[in-house]
Amino acid sequence: MISITEKTLQDLQFPTVLETIASICNTDLGKQKAIVIKPFQDKVPLMASLYQTSEYLSSFQNNNAIPNHGFDTIAHEIRFLAIENSFLEVGSFRKIATISETVNLLLTYFKKFEDYYPYLSSKASEVELTKEIIKKVDEVVDKYGEIKDNASPDLLNIRRDMNVVRGKVNQSFGMALTQYISLGYLDEIKESFVQNRRVLAVLAMYRRKVKGSILGSSKTGSIAYIEPETTLKYSRELSNLEYEEKEEITRILKQLSNEIRPYLPLIIQYQEFLSDIDVIAAKAKYATRINGILPQITEERRLYFRDAYHPILYLNNKQKNEITHPQTIELHQENRIIVISGPNAGGKTISLKTVGLLQLMLQSGMLIPVHERSETFLFDRILTDIGDNQSIENHLSTYSYRLKNMNYFLKKCNKKTMFLIDEFGTGSDPELGGALAEIFLEEFYHREAFGIITTHYSNLKILANELPFATNANMMFDEKSLEPMYKLALGQAGSSFTFEVAQKNGIPFGLINRAKKKIEVGKVRFDKTIATLQKERSKMEKTSQILKVEETKAREESQKMETINVKIKQKLESYQELYDSNQKLIYIGQKIDDLAGKYFNNKNKKELLGEFLKIIEIENSKRIKTSAKEIKIIKEKKKEIIEEVTVKVEAIRVAKKEKKLKANLVVEKPKPLLKVGDRVRMYDGKSIGTIDKIEKNKAIVNYGIFTSTVSLEVLEFVENLKK
Repeated sequence: MISITEKTLQDLQFPTVLETIASICNTDLGKQKAIVIKPFQDKVPLMASLYQTSEYLSSFQNNNAIPNHGFDTIAHEIRFLAIENSFLEVGSFRKIATISETVNLLLTYFKKFEDYYPYLSSKASEVELTKEIIKKVDEVVDKYGEIKDNASPDLLNIRRDMNVVRGKVNQSFGMALTQYISLGYLDEIKESFVQNRRVLAVLAMYRRKVKGSILGSSKTGSIAYIEPETTLKYSRELSNLEYEEKEEITRILKQLSNEIRPYLPLIIQYQEFLSDIDVIAAKAKYATRINGILPQITEERRLYFRDAYHPILYLNNKQKNEITHPQTIELHQENRIIVISGPNAGGKTISLKTVGLLQLMLQSGMLIPVHERSETFLFDRILTDIGDNQSIENHLSTYSYRLKNMNYFLKKCNKKTMFLIDEFGTGSDPELGGALAEIFLEEFYHREAFGIITTHYSNLKILANELPFATNANMMFDEKSLEPMYKLALGQAGSSFTFEVAQKNGIPFGLINRAKKKIEVGKVRFDKTIATLQKERSKMEKTSQILKVEETKAREESQKMETINVKIKQKLESYQELYDSNQKLIYIGQKIDDLAGKYFNNKNKKELLGEFLKIIEIENSKRIKTSAKEIKIIKEKKKEIIEEVTVKVEAIRVAKKEKKLKANLVVEKPKPLLKVGDRVRMYDGKSIGTIDKIEKNKAIVNYGIFTSTVSLEVLEFVENLKK
């Protein structure tokens, strides 16, 4: 059961996405549904919703466009039909018939194109197709929303009589009009309408000379509006007929309401279906705006968002014609937690929010702006601690509030949880808060939860480096301008650039030096090392960009020199083959060198021969068909390597014998205690390296070009670390 709190929705700005989708909906009911979208609690309806949106999105690119689904809300009509003996106005029936026609059109369409839209067709199949509602309404109401004359025999007779009487009214009025025009009793306008009745516009001085009923006068009183006496009789008869017509229409509407009332559940279902389609269409249109797709959803615990965009930021920047930088983030069982560090305003929070919001959108049935090769799985919970966490209404400080939040995290956090924490550990004493944050992070780690946090605390960066399944990351900065590059780099912690930024902003160098002296030297060195590494990474990034530009230029030139380019490519391919061949031989040589070292330690010939044969078998399994010349070269190289290994093994064996003889004759000198940084070499070896790390009885020795793991017992001390 998926459970995501309202706080998480607010922290990740999910309501902003819903507002945009609601604004795209065509109907009021669709807008109401869109604004209250929540993450699905079960996977089956979620997947159905995602596929429906994806299918609707595909309809924009093919010739089978989905028909219009717009409709006028009939909530008022539904409420009235639910009341016994109530009846609807004639316009309401036209709205009901229109909705029924729209639904029938969609149901027919989805049935026809079921192969194109299987999930939308499945949704449509749940709704009954019937023409009875349309038929019953069409018998009574015309396409303009008026009651038809033949809606009942009585209504037909009444309207015929009304037409006859209207003719008599007009005839008698025409005669009176001609008479009084000739007498000069009428104003220039001659006639008008008062109380929906035709009247003569008689000059006030002649009103007593005109026989009839005065129905009103002009504002100035200069005109009296009189209905002629000859017309009065017919007008009264017409009024009586109009009353009878109204009564008959009321009877017809009541009868039609009673005939439609049994279809009320279906009409409700029609409105729900159309409003659901409206929301699906809005989500598809929103996906078009943000370039959203449906990534692969797996059962495997892996989240891989490649070239992911924050949708709100993307649309805002698009409106301003500004660039939005995508991020690529991966979490899996062996890399469960990412600790993002670096200066403020570098994009740490946006990177964190991007992952959370996209996962939230996906679990709410929306498509997301990522590369098509992205994939993820479904979390039961998404826990967030982002932004200003001061609780004014509860009178809690930022730190107290965050502690309460962490307590909630500890209760709910498990392997199906993703947690997102911004500025982890802040709000208290740096040392104490950092220590507590470290414990929280360890707890989340041991519970196998997935998470991303941002921090400035060095101890959390160090912890992320020490935990096998956690990774440091930083937002890259330009080393000269100290401007953010808005690019997330995994595998390395970020420096806060505290002193560099202070110096850039004009803080005197002397004050910066005094500040450095006030804090632990280790922290400064740690931050400085990270800053240096970030600068190096930034240089490499710039170099890479320059190379890309150069590559583009080279491609443009290559179009003009196609013939020469083909020859160059052929040469490059031959060089590449030779290089790959040499690299392969070097790799085999290194493997054999490692075996020689291993043999030196354990003197196990059987194991040595077994490992050697294993290498040969592996290489043979990867071997491709080669030319006779290549086979000859490889055989010669192998022969050289085997001879070299034989010589080394024999030399080690002789050295061991000599060492035993010397040990019997001479008292062995005490062996110096080796430590990190010492310059050493293997006994009877020539290459000198530096110890980078010591673990148990083994040391990692750096020879400059490569590193090697060697037993401490076979290492000979050369000199101390040069300072």
